Amino acid sequence: MTKRKVFLTGGHGMVGKNILEHPDANTWEFLAPSRKELDLTDKEATQVYVRKHEPDFIIHAAGRVGGIHDNMVHPVDFLVINTDIGRNVILAAREAGVRHLLNLGSSCMYPRNAPNPLREDMVLQGELEPTNEGYAIAKIFAARLCQYINREDKQFQYKTFIPCNLYGRHDKFAPEHSHLVPAIIHKIHQAKQKGESSVEIWGDGTARREFMYAGDLADAVMRALQSFDTLPDLINTGLGHDYSINDYYAAAADVIGWKGQFAHNLDKPVGMKQKLVCVEKQKAWGWMPRTGLKEGIEKSYQFYRETFAA
Repeated sequence: MTKRKVFLTGGHGMVGKNILEHPDANTWEFLAPSRKELDLTDKEATQVYVRKHEPDFIIHAAGRVGGIHDNMVHPVDFLVINTDIGRNVILAAREAGVRHLLNLGSSCMYPRNAPNPLREDMVLQGELEPTNEGYAIAKIFAARLCQYINREDKQFQYKTFIPCNLYGRHDKFAPEHSHLVPAIIHKIHQAKQKGESSVEIWGDGTARREFMYAGDLADAVMRALQSFDTLPDLINTGLGHDYSINDYYAAAADVIGWKGQFAHNLDKPVGMKQKLVCVEKQKAWGWMPRTGLKEGIEKSYQFYRETFAA
């Protein structure tokens, strides 16, 4: 039996690699070109690739990603590169007649002052968080473009996951590019190796964040491939509960075995006080993540020691 073909953008990033590692991935034929093989900012090259390979599905997981510091220092790249990539991939899919596309958004699409938990209908209902506004605008653009294509022609099913924050295997651990959880793992590992008794936390540590293990998002993606018709066109994917920044530091310290103290730097930016997605649609769809915080950090730390720390 011929396997159905899936074009996966961002197949060499954290989310893409977790999708390719999923136990069910071998039931599909995945096309996951590297950046050298296909520059998604090149409109014509993207169109040619999609027309040539005629995938049954497209999973759009590619993008310029980074933490608060990276977003603040490079807002032009986060806006322009992600907008260009989203536009090129989605329009190339439509032009080639690919009827099924799963676009991966981000919970930063929600307004900074929206009440938690964040429901899908809150997108574009308020001012965005300034520290990652460029990235958020690009993600909103891609999600809206998918909805507009669906509206114009019912043969297309272009749908968007809005994942909460992610961490896991294949994450970026370098301080200049990392998100919260891998940054914490790196800082505490370094503190343990150097025998340091204190680790700095930006802010007072009470801000709350929802981080899901990337392997769980991969599981949701694989389920979407198998039951695409039942998937809403815009749906959060997350835990449905959150933890404080202090909780993440404490969990990582426990996993790594570091016994020092934390020092709070109140002069540093912390972003939104809380960002928790509503998972009512997700539950109704019949999927929930399975990896607990400590288990996820353990798997991430094992990967960190095998790759980055080595």
